[in-house]
Amino acid sequence: VQLVESGGGLVQPGGSLRLSCVASGFSVSDYTMGWTRQVPGKGLEWVSGIYSDGDTYYTNSVKGRFTISRDNAKNSVSLQMNSLIPEDTAVYYCAARKEDNRPSVYYVGEEPRCDFGSWGQGTQVTVSS
Repeated sequence: VQLVESGGGLVQPGGSLRLSCVASGFSVSDYTMGWTRQVPGKGLEWVSGIYSDGDTYYTNSVKGRFTISRDNAKNSVSLQMNSLIPEDTAVYYCAARKEDNRPSVYYVGEEPRCDFGSWGQGTQVTVSS
C-alpha cells in the first residue's frame, strides 16, 4: 500500500489549494479514503473522509470550505481547500481504510472519525501573508 500526496504549498489567507493523492498497490474502490493533518507539537487531526460509495464527512472546522472527492479510475483522492485560514497550516496526510462489515466512520460527540490504517508521507500546507 502506497499513498503519495502532492499539491501543498504556501498560500495567502483566503486563498485555495488542491491536494491530490495517488494510491498504488491496492484499489481505492475498496477503501474509505481521507485526509488528516498535523501541526508540529500537536496530535494528528482528522479532516475529512469519503466512503467508496461517495458519502463524505468533514470535521466541523473545515465544513463548507473543504471538499473531498475520489476518482476510482485514476486510483486517487483529492481535497479542494478554499477560504484557507492560518489555522489550516499543517502537514496533510492522505489516508486509507479497507472497508469491511463495520462502518468506517463513527462519531466522537459531533465530530466524525475514521480509524485509517495507511498514510502517505504528507505534504506541507502553509497559510500566511
